Amino acid sequence: SSSQSFIRFWLSEECRNTFLSHLDQKTLTDFRLVCHDFGARAAPFAFKDIATTFKSSTFTKPGRVVALSRIGHHVRSLTFRMPHTTETFLPPLLDPLSGEQRNFTYVPQVERPSSSGSKDPKYGSQEITELLIQQYPPLFHAATNIPAFIRAFSFLPNLAHLTVSCPGQEDVFQKYRRSTVDYALISLRIALERAPLFCFDSLSLDSVHPAALFYLQPVLGIGSSPNSNKRWSQIRSLAIEMPSFSFEDAHRTEQLRIMHSYLRTFSENLTKLSFRWVGSYKGPSPLSLDREPVLYPPSWPRTPDKDQVHSRSPKPLKFRQLEYMDLENAVMDSSQIASFISRHKRTLLEFSFEEVTLRSGDWDDALEPLRKLISRRNQAKLRKRGHLPNSDFESMDVPCVFGPIDVVPELRVAETLAPRGIQHAHRSGMSRWLDKRRSNKKQPKKDWGGTEHLKKVMRIGAFTWV
Repeated sequence: SSSQSFIRFWLSEECRNTFLSHLDQKTLTDFRLVCHDFGARAAPFAFKDIATTFKSSTFTKPGRVVALSRIGHHVRSLTFRMPHTTETFLPPLLDPLSGEQRNFTYVPQVERPSSSGSKDPKYGSQEITELLIQQYPPLFHAATNIPAFIRAFSFLPNLAHLTVSCPGQEDVFQKYRRSTVDYALISLRIALERAPLFCFDSLSLDSVHPAALFYLQPVLGIGSSPNSNKRWSQIRSLAIEMPSFSFEDAHRTEQLRIMHSYLRTFSENLTKLSFRWVGSYKGPSPLSLDREPVLYPPSWPRTPDKDQVHSRSPKPLKFRQLEYMDLENAVMDSSQIASFISRHKRTLLEFSFEEVTLRSGDWDDALEPLRKLISRRNQAKLRKRGHLPNSDFESMDVPCVFGPIDVVPELRVAETLAPRGIQHAHRSGMSRWLDKRRSNKKQPKKDWGGTEHLKKVMRIGAFTWV
């Protein structure tokens, strides 16, 4: 009977899926080894979320490619991790004879050669290709193998969420060095644009430097095509965690412009946006760089007027369908917050400013558009009900006084004391006392025991405010 009960439980899809959804990854791995049916039923839960650290053989090793082709349709979330290390930073390309530095322009090779015997060089010219093969590590050549990236992501038709993590670039001087990670990001972007990922709607960037957004830019990025923006228009949720540093240097402000251009790519369809600066520095608000003082000449005021728009200043960002916004560890002016709320007041449902420092103004000024919006909505509701036909609506902040939360509750007695000399067996003391006062108002007053009885009533809390 126990086996029959288990079979009924296991054949119930709702019960089985609920049970499997509560198992951790290690238990699911062991569970799949019991039998073939257990392995097949648990596979969608075991391979729902996967993570990979990019190496030279990640997308080229035959065994891994075959395994990915078998489980790829179960994958819903993928974490692509490629940290910055001493192996990822590339040395200058030198001529072996003269010792002079050689430059090369990288042109992504999306398609494989038509024939195996094709002699077309991978990196432009045969000379540069030979120098790169001799001087650059295998990880670089794996990062530029775009067909391998496209083939791997073609095995993930149900991928909905992608997390890109590139930690390890805390050193300021390393931010301007050429890295293998940059080439991997180019290949990753092209693969996402060309693979059939029709469920892809959520993107998270973890520890990605602002300059790296240039390689993820579908419009201005290397190897972009007219159809590149089609895939990124599917994104509805975007979360970015970016290492912060001082942006006072003029060279670093260009990275803010790159970030502004990257966010503009998602302005039409994005509904949820989360941005967090990681580090001791509070970074500028990426949502209102059009009013950011560091992007204006020193002779301009810190908060330029609308008429004072610099020729190189970025245009204001407006996310037409934005509903949820979260900004953390930033410094900005109250006017920047007010302008952002004003631009998105028709669609924004919830916003959060965590660890945000105001350079100028206060939070009353920052949230003034929100107060005006609430006031107009309340006024419209009252006029619709007929309570406010032709009068102005005024709102104010009224402090609310709550009871203390740290007071020890006093002992309460369910029954109060009754007047002396009155005994009723079937009724409570308070009801007897009230009935006595209603039925015999003109009778001579009974002996209530003086002030001692009143003290007892007050002591037991009969008239205590609740």
